[in-house]
Amino acid sequence: MNTSAPLRRVSKGALIGGVCGGLARWLGWDPTLTRFLYVVATVASIGFPGILTYLVLWFIMPSD
Repeated sequence: MNTSAPLRRVSKGALIGGVCGGLARWLGWDPTLTRFLYVVATVASIGFPGILTYLVLWFIMPSD
């Protein structure tokens, strides 16, 4: 985990809002893996919590 860098959304290479890309960069993970895991977790939780969390992070996380 790259705790020295701030958690920010990505603008280059973002698919929707850049939240998963920003989380991937902050954690040092592959963005595709992060997006896949986020979708799996969202589907496993019947969608609503994952979608709501994504929207909240989209508005709270500053863009890079």
